[in-house]
Amino acid sequence: MLRLRAVGTEVRAGVLRVLVADDGMSTAEYAIGTIAAAAFGAVLYGVVTGDSIVNALTKIIDKALNTAV
Repeated sequence: MLRLRAVGTEVRAGVLRVLVADDGMSTAEYAIGTIAAAAFGAVLYGVVTGDSIVNALTKIIDKALNTAV
């Protein structure tokens, strides 16, 4: 039981080291990540504001409101 507790402590310490490590992305990686996030946001905005999504949501709401109880 004592050995199992020691292994658990070692695992937690290793996970904590990984989460707190300063070895992050370089400036170029941050730039690429920022561009990718902006592109994903633009695509998501285009999909959500597109006619197909608005029409589908409108149909769902109309169907829900016009359902006989």
